[in-house]
Amino acid sequence: MVAKTPEGISLENLSKRASVYIDPDCDLYLELQYLQSRTELNKCTCFDLRLLAPGKKPNLKTFQDVQSLIQQGKKREAKLVLRENSWPTNSPIRSQLWPALCTQHHVGKTMLDGFYWDMVNQVFGTTELPEKPIMLPPFVDSTHCLPYHLTRKGRAVADRVVSVLGYACPDITYSPTLYPITAILLHFMSEEECYHCMASLVAPKDKVFITQTKLLYEVTWKTVMQIAKKHAKSAVLYLSRLCPGQKAERIFMDWCWWVLGGLPFPHLVRVMDCFFHEGIKVFYRVALAILILFHKHSTATNSEWDADTIKNDIDNALPKFCKHIPVSPTKLLRTAFSIRALSSTYISRIFLKTEMVLKSKSVLSGSKQMVRSRSSDNLPTSQSQVNVQMMSHTLTIREKLKEDRDSCRAMLFTLWSWLPVRITMYQPVLLYTTEEHGCSLTTFYVRVEQHEPTLLMIKTCNNEVFGAYCSSRWFERNLKDDRGQRQAYFGTGETFLFSLYPERAKYPWVGIEGDKGLGHASELFMAADSKMITIGGGQGQAIWMDENIRFGKTDRCQTFNNPPLCVSGDFEIRVLEVYGFVECE
Repeated sequence: MVAKTPEGISLENLSKRASVYIDPDCDLYLELQYLQSRTELNKCTCFDLRLLAPGKKPNLKTFQDVQSLIQQGKKREAKLVLRENSWPTNSPIRSQLWPALCTQHHVGKTMLDGFYWDMVNQVFGTTELPEKPIMLPPFVDSTHCLPYHLTRKGRAVADRVVSVLGYACPDITYSPTLYPITAILLHFMSEEECYHCMASLVAPKDKVFITQTKLLYEVTWKTVMQIAKKHAKSAVLYLSRLCPGQKAERIFMDWCWWVLGGLPFPHLVRVMDCFFHEGIKVFYRVALAILILFHKHSTATNSEWDADTIKNDIDNALPKFCKHIPVSPTKLLRTAFSIRALSSTYISRIFLKTEMVLKSKSVLSGSKQMVRSRSSDNLPTSQSQVNVQMMSHTLTIREKLKEDRDSCRAMLFTLWSWLPVRITMYQPVLLYTTEEHGCSLTTFYVRVEQHEPTLLMIKTCNNEVFGAYCSSRWFERNLKDDRGQRQAYFGTGETFLFSLYPERAKYPWVGIEGDKGLGHASELFMAADSKMITIGGGQGQAIWMDENIRFGKTDRCQTFNNPPLCVSGDFEIRVLEVYGFVECE
């Protein structure tokens, strides 16, 4: 009888996989071999692998326990189980647990069996591993291709998974953490399962797992620096005293390598248990925990981490500390998750604010992409003009007279010039119009809620034309925070208001001008429920519409610092149209 774990995974098969992918000198490989030898003594019984781990609590949850919580939508309960259950590094539970955690985030159609191998054939012309090294995609940072004790074949498999992912996801332009996470997954699953997991992690828009552009990579380290100044204040002040000026900022640029490159493998595996469920915020918390522990141990009496030692090698101080971290994986996670008032909502707010500030600086400095997308007159290029022409056949502001058509075209060009640069590369499509789809919020949500971004255009019975560019999906009105409460407002600082008639004006988020004195009221971008839609808040609502999409009102609001978008403030809706954006065919 083949001995199995409580999850039904054959230890023999797991050990065989380890012998292919994992270096025999690695602790994980030796532990698996030890367990396999112990299995020989228990051939007539099915034993609990957890009993072989000395010092571990015997009541660890099984994969079925976690899977049941996920299937029931009990994400908070699943989160607590993952945080509290210290499965041994060699536990075969991860061969089922990690794929289940990753694929719960999958967006779009489920990949069919054999899909990955079809992609491998398409990219390489064969499913056999090539003898020569595989050329990695340009988004990979070669200095951080961490193999985590993988064999030569294991590293070749990791190279192939990352290459196929790059082929399937051409939008990824810079993602240094993608390769290390792929290598970690290969310790516990097959090549095909690893690809499916990675595809699931790069797809979500509502939760960040892996950054995919240089901008977002910069946003993450600046986010860590910002939250550390508040939640690991003593540690940040300590580092600042040791390296005044820009050096302290440079330390945070490598924050993710404290976790992925510094921590011992058993610590990292436990961190990944939580990461695959909760996302990048787990890395943020662990990074803060590392700072807190570093400060605690470096300022302790008789510590080997004295100030002069740290100061002389400040860039490597934290990575070195992580490699020899003086606490267990359990203690590290408890420190990370016991940091108070560090909610997902707070982290998201800091992340989005940082992202918008960096984006606005990029726009103001005049990037090359801006030059390619727009003419010297700040009008759309010829391709974008074609898209605008297509759009103008259905817009409510079109008119029959030539002078009116010319005026409308000018308004459209103005609106197009206000859109984010990357959006001007796409083709506008009409998702919803009250003229064809009726006046109902229910219909509005059915047709619009999964699209991101969207452009809302309102024409009143007094012929005023105004609207909003909405950066997030309207489906986010249903998302809940860590406490299980539905969030009132959502969206990002990329959202803006505009007026086209009788006046043309754009009203961007006030945070683009800087973050001084910004309060909660200045970040009320979008809100919606079954009774209304709101855009902008704080001492008034920039746009409010009722459930019948018939009446609305507009006021000045703090989020955009806009005047009322129509003279009377109250308005009756003649037509509402909503546009999405798709790739040009």
